[in-house]
Amino acid sequence: MPAAVADALAASAPPPVTVNILTGFLGSGKTSLLKRLLARPELRDSAVLINEFGEVGIDHFLVEEIDEDVVLLKSGCICCTIRGDLKEALLDLDRRRAAGRVPAFGRLILETTGLADPAPIVATLVADPALRHHFRIGNIVTVVDAVNGERNLDAHPESVRQAAAADRLILSKIDLADAWTVDLVERRLAALNPTADRVRLDESRTPDVSLFLDDIHDAEARRGEVARWLASELGEDHHRHGHPDVNRHGGVRAFLLTAEKPLDWARFGLWLSMLLNRHGTEVLRLKGLLWIRGVDTPVVVQGVQHLIHKPVHLGAWPDGIPATRIVVIAQGLDPATVQRSFTAFTDPQARAGRPGETLERHVGG
Repeated sequence: MPAAVADALAASAPPPVTVNILTGFLGSGKTSLLKRLLARPELRDSAVLINEFGEVGIDHFLVEEIDEDVVLLKSGCICCTIRGDLKEALLDLDRRRAAGRVPAFGRLILETTGLADPAPIVATLVADPALRHHFRIGNIVTVVDAVNGERNLDAHPESVRQAAAADRLILSKIDLADAWTVDLVERRLAALNPTADRVRLDESRTPDVSLFLDDIHDAEARRGEVARWLASELGEDHHRHGHPDVNRHGGVRAFLLTAEKPLDWARFGLWLSMLLNRHGTEVLRLKGLLWIRGVDTPVVVQGVQHLIHKPVHLGAWPDGIPATRIVVIAQGLDPATVQRSFTAFTDPQARAGRPGETLERHVGG
């Protein structure tokens, strides 16, 4: 195909649909949040993918059944069930949209089951070439029950992984718990995932559609988002007064990797690739601001387990200070060991031995 024709087809193709992932442990209140959000006019061009209609309890919203798997809601949203493979459900919905069999939609909200780990869902969306052409990942919103959140985080690793993967953490049912309990759960969430935006929500408050619409993966919004990450992490560092830069949550820890000199992009990429190849399932979340040699402005890197999103270039340093700062949320990895391996790879004066030997010695084989 001639390049000019390919460019024309690409320009005429509709933009990828943003997929928001809504997750949370059993009984956390994500269904209630979804019902209230679907009633908002700002989300009327949304499609919703759920596992079973019965779990969502939206019967009073139904006005038209398109077929056994798809209904049209009073707000204008499309609601579909997932029967079988997620990829096929997404592509089938996109085919229906292209053929005009369902109304056009610009956003898709994917509600997971209460026991789901969001990482494989992100992997499906990011790694599959067919899906990448039609869909792009948006905010991961995790709902945590203020009443039972502490118990769930202690007893269920799925709850921890859901919280660690989040871009937005919603603390629900705060009107049903005492203030001390709410504060305790929020502190644990802040320690577990210091970069996530945290929102308290009770039944008397109308949910803010910005939970989904203010997309942290939007390059135009990244500078403010990264500034918030840095304020959170640097505030924690100052509070610890020189103690190791670690937040513990059982076997899960949030910690900060730093470099005060510019990085060689190839060496950083090699280090990150080898780290994720060996420990991708343990690295629950990674967010960073990179100072790359030869690049005047910062580069944002972000990933979930084995998957790294496409790096984004910012126009300026959010706090005016060039430096590499990477927040890692990991399970079973020693922060000091990971920092040593990071330094060994990225600082030529600190390297000892061949890169592969260094990583195996410092990160683990």
